[in-house]
Amino acid sequence: MSKKLIAVAVLAAGFLLLLATPGQAQIASYINAQGKRVYINGNSPKPRSGSTIRKTASRSTASGQAATFSPANYSYSGTRMEQIVDDAAARHQVDPALVKAVINTESGWNPSAISRRGAIGLMQLIPGTAERFGVGNPFDPAQNVEAGTSYLKSLLVHYNGDLTKSLAAYNAGEGAVDRSGGVPWYPETQRYVQKVTDAYFRPGSEATPTPLSPPSSPVRKEVEADGQVVYTNE
Repeated sequence: MSKKLIAVAVLAAGFLLLLATPGQAQIASYINAQGKRVYINGNSPKPRSGSTIRKTASRSTASGQAATFSPANYSYSGTRMEQIVDDAAARHQVDPALVKAVINTESGWNPSAISRRGAIGLMQLIPGTAERFGVGNPFDPAQNVEAGTSYLKSLLVHYNGDLTKSLAAYNAGEGAVDRSGGVPWYPETQRYVQKVTDAYFRPGSEATPTPLSPPSSPVRKEVEADGQVVYTNE
């Protein structure tokens, strides 16, 4: 066999070996805008992340098929939105000012909001949470707030009224909070807890000292002479 033929054979064998050998990159997957799971090689370019707000959302039903929700035009007035929150908060005995602070941080009061992770509506329910609390249409403000408030109440009860842990769990999940023993060291979760807390205790929010048992007097934020921040309802 000539040297030229030998070289060709070596190159061909090497090419076949590369095809047969698994790459170091792992196979990754993501859900595209149509709700389909797409599998890609770990070295492939990541899918483009567009706006955090999309026009449709989907979740899997018991039959395995995707149920698609489209945001309707919920042209509720601010008064109507506040009434929805107040009613849900009263049913679940959660301070309405806290629910409003969560909504303000999660969606900016946009009932059609969808995050890159697929969280939907005013209180940004992930599909699993929406299904867990029996939500038929997560874009419906009444259903969304009812489920979000119920979930928030369950977290406050689970963490014995600890607001910081409850907010961290609302953002990152109970598992992450339990493993870390507090707010996980996720920058997103750290910022989230701070933003909701600030919105909850901002002047005029009528926040209460205990989110599960609001007193008649609103909480005020005061700054002591030494710069220490104190919250009081006296």
